[in-house]
Amino acid sequence: MGASFGGYLITREVGRGGSAVVYQAQSPEGGQCPPVALKVLDEQHRTAAWQTRLGREFEIAATLDHPGIVGMYRHGPFWLAMQFLGGGPLTRLQATGDRLAALAQIATALDYAHHRGIVHCDVKPTNILLPQDFPHSGAVLTDFGSAHAVVDDVHRRQPDPEVSLPYTAPEILLGKAPSAATDEYALACTAVELFTGAPPFVADDAAELVDAHLRHLPPPLPNTFGAATRTVDLVVERAMAKYPARRYDSCTEFVTELSRAIASG
Repeated sequence: MGASFGGYLITREVGRGGSAVVYQAQSPEGGQCPPVALKVLDEQHRTAAWQTRLGREFEIAATLDHPGIVGMYRHGPFWLAMQFLGGGPLTRLQATGDRLAALAQIATALDYAHHRGIVHCDVKPTNILLPQDFPHSGAVLTDFGSAHAVVDDVHRRQPDPEVSLPYTAPEILLGKAPSAATDEYALACTAVELFTGAPPFVADDAAELVDAHLRHLPPPLPNTFGAATRTVDLVVERAMAKYPARRYDSCTEFVTELSRAIASG
């Protein structure tokens, strides 16, 4: 490695997505400063539109000061420096208690963002990371590249966000504006994947997956929770209701009901 951006010295690659690479990097201050995560647009995506998108990601996340939301430090034309989380993805958690604790922490972070007019719009397991000292420090929501500010509905609408189909709520597929309930739906899909190894709907092509989100109830869970499984199914069904108004009033309420259902087994 050894390359640098804005004085941040890259030490290793830690992740790669469709438009950017994430590196572990050393702060310009050096010394005992903790490492940072450096997100760098790849060569093909260093266009004006993608640079604007990256800058907006930084600006939205930087307005949110919450331990469950990734901290932002600095950004340049095609890079941004943020909090480094070295504990791996959410899916590495094996204990039911740890999984529920992480989901509750992310629910709290989402509710915090929603109360400030921000919808994440891309909640999924790969966008939830763990610190090395989890559970002492909680799970953290990352990647606000698709985030939506509710004020945009009044003044200006952003282009339709890129979607991660296995976690996308019906209203987004129908071209409607996202809301807090949109993130709740995605969090429910994430919870199902965390406990079963796969999101609620799995299909061979995009059209089939879209149809499932629009028309089908989430399939019953395997007998993961014994006698409590049907109760858990009902909680997930409500959080994934086709109409946003029929879902729980908050992400925290959903995870609280999910925890209560699992504990009833």
